Amino acid sequence: MAKAKLKEHRINRDWCKGCGICVELCPKKVLEMDAEEKSVAVRPEDCIACKLCEMRCPDLAIEIITEQDEK
Repeated sequence: MAKAKLKEHRINRDWCKGCGICVELCPKKVLEMDAEEKSVAVRPEDCIACKLCEMRCPDLAIEIITEQDEK
């Protein structure tokens, strides 16, 4: 199976409560908390599309879209 290639991070800022779980779990440190204490993808080029942030977000505020998802 081919490795999924990241296309987009979708972070629903209205749903994000700023818990920081996604930031702590990201193995490549792609996500950070911004000045409003909301998650933001600051280094999307480093993302390996592991989807840990998406799976562990308690608010379902993160969706990782890959090229594979569109097929």
